[in-house]
Amino acid sequence: MKPRIHLIATGGTIAGASPSATDTTDYRAGTLTIEALIASVPPLADLAELTTEQLYKLDSKDMTPRHWLGLARAIEAAVAQEHIDGVVITHGTDTLEESAFFADLVLTPDKPVVFTCAMRPATALSPDGPMNLYNAVSVACDPSAAGLGVLVVTNDRIHAAREVTKAHTQAVDAFISPDTGPLGWARPPLITHKPVRPIGHPVELQGISTLPRVDILFVTAGSTPDLLQACIAAGARGIVLALPGHASVPESWKGPIAQLRNKGYPVIETSRTGAGPLTMSTEMSRTPTKARIELMLELSISDRTPPLGKAS
Repeated sequence: MKPRIHLIATGGTIAGASPSATDTTDYRAGTLTIEALIASVPPLADLAELTTEQLYKLDSKDMTPRHWLGLARAIEAAVAQEHIDGVVITHGTDTLEESAFFADLVLTPDKPVVFTCAMRPATALSPDGPMNLYNAVSVACDPSAAGLGVLVVTNDRIHAAREVTKAHTQAVDAFISPDTGPLGWARPPLITHKPVRPIGHPVELQGISTLPRVDILFVTAGSTPDLLQACIAAGARGIVLALPGHASVPESWKGPIAQLRNKGYPVIETSRTGAGPLTMSTEMSRTPTKARIELMLELSISDRTPPLGKAS
């Protein structure tokens, strides 16, 4: 009997269409349905029995925390069905790492959960989406992909949602895991090592209706700390700083940061470099984007100030 895989579609470039087969930048994302994507990859029928769910038809730049919640609940519901062996989510590349990381933090699936995407629209002369979709379903069919947290499959590689990031604007190999490398290869599925970070979640998905606002400030040479107060005045419950180098805080920022913390506003220090440890421990740095999601979840379950300092 073939594995039973549930596909959840959210739109993105993988479902995008352009008037020109040679244009890979001027297209409309989320145009094609999940049924059309499946029809473009006939070998999927040899891999699995598929069920589908067209949850959204978005360009992923328009994803919001509200969409994260809806997507996480859809994944949770699919995993809970006894007849489902794995779940694949098609998603746009721009914010895939955020949606996948959020799902990884709030879900502990005992079945494979795999995000996939494309850098070229479905109508391109050489689209990468069909192979990415085939590989994602292949990984979701493999029992060895269970218990590793949420995965991301693209360009023949398997990445952990906690490590992966988009690192190029157009290349088909845009996604990397800068500190750890990929977990393995997708064709055929081969897991070479397990995620460095522990699998688990800080908060139950049930009971979360909204996520508090957390802003990211990109700190550069000469940036002024009045931006901190601007974020708070606009309604931010916390702030993540994308700091230069080893999360180095400019002297002019230290006093204003301390003042905000004394008032109960968390200010989290991360590095804008995107890779490397911030402490002497084995933990790698969390990107500003992912630190923001963690803080949003922490604030969603408590009004107390969460642990502060450098993101680990």
